[in-house]
Amino acid sequence: MTETPLATQAAAAGLAGVLHGYLGRFAEAARDYDGSTRHAAALRTESARCVAVIEKYRALRLLEGRSGAEGYFANIESCIAGEFGAVAPDSSSKVLLVGSGSFPMTLLNLASRTGASAVGIDIDPEALELGRRVVAQLGQGLDIGLQGDQIHQLDFLPQATHIVFSSTVAVKYELLHQLHARTRQDVVVAMRFGDGLKSLFNYPMQPVDPRRWQLDGTIRQPGQVFDIALYTKARTRTESN
Repeated sequence: MTETPLATQAAAAGLAGVLHGYLGRFAEAARDYDGSTRHAAALRTESARCVAVIEKYRALRLLEGRSGAEGYFANIESCIAGEFGAVAPDSSSKVLLVGSGSFPMTLLNLASRTGASAVGIDIDPEALELGRRVVAQLGQGLDIGLQGDQIHQLDFLPQATHIVFSSTVAVKYELLHQLHARTRQDVVVAMRFGDGLKSLFNYPMQPVDPRRWQLDGTIRQPGQVFDIALYTKARTRTESN
């Protein structure tokens, strides 16, 4: 059902109150911050919740007819161009985004720049609904779909040439391990992460099973919100010879 402008405005106003509560919790966690990463988990949890609410607010503002790419979101959008380095998607690619959120900027950017087919998944039904409305408004003519399926149930998964994991997906490395058996041999995975001080706002890099995945490179982005680790499937001895 399509919401009326008044309903959309009321939803945006309600989110402002929710965001105020999360920001209060974040401020409380930040007061205990001692300059190290000892309290990173608490800060990261609250900051991730804040970002999710801000995304919903931004989506609702767009649907009201008012929007702007600024602050955190402009920073993310500026990261997207170099996401895959030398193995960037093209018009024949099929891109999967894990953790697409309410304002799927990565999918809109990639699909509009390259013509690639793209699918996003998210576990938040409200984020999915808002994301679909944003795509309908900004992505006309683009091949973008948003789904609420679990990643192992996704029909698109075996076709994906490129997979992007949002930096705020807590279980991203567990999911990476699970999807190995259902993905093509030449798939490229861009894992957004944050180490050190960036771990206050992003889940950090973790080791992977070297029998399944290999780290092909790391794209460090000083001054940006997150960094990117690029993974491909580990080569067997037969393939190496």
